[in-house]
Amino acid sequence: MEWTGARYADKPTVEVGTWIDAPPERVWALVSDVTLMPGMSGELRSVAWLDGADGPAVGARFVGHSGHEALGAWSTTSHVIECEPGRVFAWAVQDPANPSAIWRFRLRPENGGTALSEWMQLGPGRSGLSAAIDRMPDKEQKIVFVRLREFERNIASTLEHIKKRAEA
Repeated sequence: MEWTGARYADKPTVEVGTWIDAPPERVWALVSDVTLMPGMSGELRSVAWLDGADGPAVGARFVGHSGHEALGAWSTTSHVIECEPGRVFAWAVQDPANPSAIWRFRLRPENGGTALSEWMQLGPGRSGLSAAIDRMPDKEQKIVFVRLREFERNIASTLEHIKKRAEA
C-alpha cells in the first residue's frame, strides 16, 4: 500500500483480490458464513448472529468480538447491508447510517473459478481509531495509514484462508 495522506473523514478504503479455483457457490458458502471468519482472521475472535438470524440477509445483525495488541479488546454489532448470493455480501459496523466501517466481499465467475475481492472502508462514524486520533491529531494521517496497511495484510490472509478452504 502506498502512502495516500488520507484522513479518517476521507473514508479511506483498502481492497485485496484473488482468484479461486472453485465455483462462486462454493466461495459464497465460505464468505457468507460469518461464524467461520474468526478462524481466518488475526483480530476477530468470535462471531454470533443476533435476533434469531442464522445466516446472511439484508437487515440481519451479528456481533463480533475482536482483539488487537495496541487497541485492546472490543465488540461491535454489524448490520448486513447487501446480500446477493454468489455476488456480494456487505455489512456496516455499528450504526448503518453512520458506520465505523463497511466491509464487502465481491464474487464473480472468472476462468472456470471465482474472482473474489474483499474491500473495507474506515468511517465515517467513530471507531477505535478515533480515540488515538483525538490524542494525537497531528499524527492522524499516519495512524490511518498504518491501520489501513494492517487491514490490507489481514484481508490478504483472510482471502488466502478462503482460497485454501474453497479449493480443498
